[in-house]
Amino acid sequence: MSIEQIIDNEVKKNDVVLFMKGTPQSPMCGFSGQVVQILDYLGVPYKGLNVLEDDELRNGIKTYSKWPTIPQLYVKGEFVGGCDIIREMFQAGELQSLLKERGLPVKERAPA
Repeated sequence: MSIEQIIDNEVKKNDVVLFMKGTPQSPMCGFSGQVVQILDYLGVPYKGLNVLEDDELRNGIKTYSKWPTIPQLYVKGEFVGGCDIIREMFQAGELQSLLKERGLPVKERAPA
């Protein structure tokens, strides 16, 4: 299987996939760490794939998405964005709306 097929399988078989540096338990860059914090805060189940373990995956995901940076978040097979986009969507409530629209569980939190 080509790396594109492997990526495509992961994106299609998992509702939420984060291609990141490190793992959800141990992010290896601040940007990946921020996206992990947001997803964990929202309580969304997701799969994290460590691009540092595989250069082919690290380069392949950039080609697959036509997006030059990592992390990259996919929801229900659709590329959502990198760290800045995810953070802005979260702050505006758009990420929560997108996840709910796609039928994914999101923890409701009382405003501070």
